[in-house]
Amino acid sequence: MTFSKRRRVFLMRHGSVTYFDAAGKPVLPETVPLNEQGRAQATAAGQVFATAGIRFDRVIVSGLPRTVETAKRVLAETGQEITLEHWPEMVEIRGGKLAAIADADLREAFIGAFEGVAPEHKRFLGGESIGELMDRIHPAVDKLRADPEWDTVLLVLHGGVNRAILSYALTGQRLFLGNLAQTAGCINALDVGDAAHDWVARLVNYSPPSVLQAESRGTTMEALFHQYRQTRSL
Repeated sequence: MTFSKRRRVFLMRHGSVTYFDAAGKPVLPETVPLNEQGRAQATAAGQVFATAGIRFDRVIVSGLPRTVETAKRVLAETGQEITLEHWPEMVEIRGGKLAAIADADLREAFIGAFEGVAPEHKRFLGGESIGELMDRIHPAVDKLRADPEWDTVLLVLHGGVNRAILSYALTGQRLFLGNLAQTAGCINALDVGDAAHDWVARLVNYSPPSVLQAESRGTTMEALFHQYRQTRSL
């Protein structure tokens, strides 16, 4: 029996960060680093790869500090010295100005893009739309697949971006499955063949520090919404 040759994509979300300070003021998302929990999550993911003997041919990050730090901590555990590739087209879905969002629209702005199959016109925090996100993520995925010079690649990206990639792989269509959970520091594993439709999902949202994820049934954006709304006394 002959099997097709597939390559392996490990897709991670960066470790946990603190998006609001103690007073509830937003921290600039382009500069926010991993917090203590996020550093532990990245190290735990690296230990999983090291224990399994996984070796990466390439490591790709969005370039935002939280993806860079996560990738470096993973590689510190695997013992590999690989130059990180910064792909700015893979940065997280861009939000608008929180202050410009009316109180009545706040919940929808935070959570709406991550509920069910999100329509393309849906905007995240009044900023980039789901359609605009897919406009840059899908070509980037196609570019990576078109390069034959790798067998195993690690992508360390973001929750929204990962959903766009997973949705593309699972459906082969221009869809965004917003309710695909992506826990901070999680690992996804996808095998990809030569044909456009040839994707096999092996692992989704595996969280090494909390395998059964029993500590929470909420989402990241729900938590951030409730944290931010307190600053408006809602």
